Amino acid sequence: MAHISDIHLPPLPKPRLRELMNKRLLGWLSWQKRRRHIHRLEVLDRLLEDLGDQAPDHVAVTGDLVNLSLPDEFTAAARWLQAVGPGDQVSVVPGNHDAYVPLDHSQGRAEWDPYMTSDASGLAGFPYLRRRGPLALIGLSTAVATAPGLASGELGETQCRALEELLQDNRDRARVVLLHHSPLPGVSKARKALRDAVRLREILQQQGAELVLHGHEHRVIAGQLEGPGQPVPVIGAPSASALPSGRRPGAQYYIYGVEQTEAGWRVTVETRGYQPHEGRFIAVSNAPAILGALSG
Repeated sequence: MAHISDIHLPPLPKPRLRELMNKRLLGWLSWQKRRRHIHRLEVLDRLLEDLGDQAPDHVAVTGDLVNLSLPDEFTAAARWLQAVGPGDQVSVVPGNHDAYVPLDHSQGRAEWDPYMTSDASGLAGFPYLRRRGPLALIGLSTAVATAPGLASGELGETQCRALEELLQDNRDRARVVLLHHSPLPGVSKARKALRDAVRLREILQQQGAELVLHGHEHRVIAGQLEGPGQPVPVIGAPSASALPSGRRPGAQYYIYGVEQTEAGWRVTVETRGYQPHEGRFIAVSNAPAILGALSG
């Protein structure tokens, strides 16, 4: 299974003035001044090529496909997802940029519904459950519209209660939880944090999970949370569209292997990183922190 995050497709065509009369104006200025030089379509083109070569059996996308939550952006993101794969082979959860402003579902993420459906109902919604091979993929939405200057997320008690049941009911599988914001303490600044992270950590402590995957911070993040019998590994992926910038790495994505052994579930990871001088993704050294988080 591949894990990619924080695609940030460019807001094209140029937004109309009336579309920027809200929080989007700050986002548009940020895109024009800085972000458009970092998040590049040519990197995403090479990502698609490399995903095709690696041929993972499933792809998880943990949010921020767009920038300003413009209707045209959601359509462009749907086309990009179609290039990644069909809905039953790609699982998506939204990020804060995918809920940048309040927007009716029909004008926004409706085109992504095939990638956010539950197996049992065939309907889009959160949390969703998708069983793929030995995996039980549980998708959560932390995407909520926030005031200017904020990029926080929230699950809400309805999702939390449903998550408890899904984790409990799928103990016979490798449970992989997908969300955008990190549940790890101290990872995000308050304005960018998951508001009910304590509640989520309590659930994971009681029910356990074999892997938690997120994005949001645009850097390599690896840690563990307390589980009922063994630690729960939590891995955050950098942006999959970015050129190296300051302390942040260039685009990366992960490929996980999951197999059941007599001792329990064994998870391995390969890091694929974009090399600007070569114009392609290659296997790069796995960060020791990631291996440590997975080792338990």
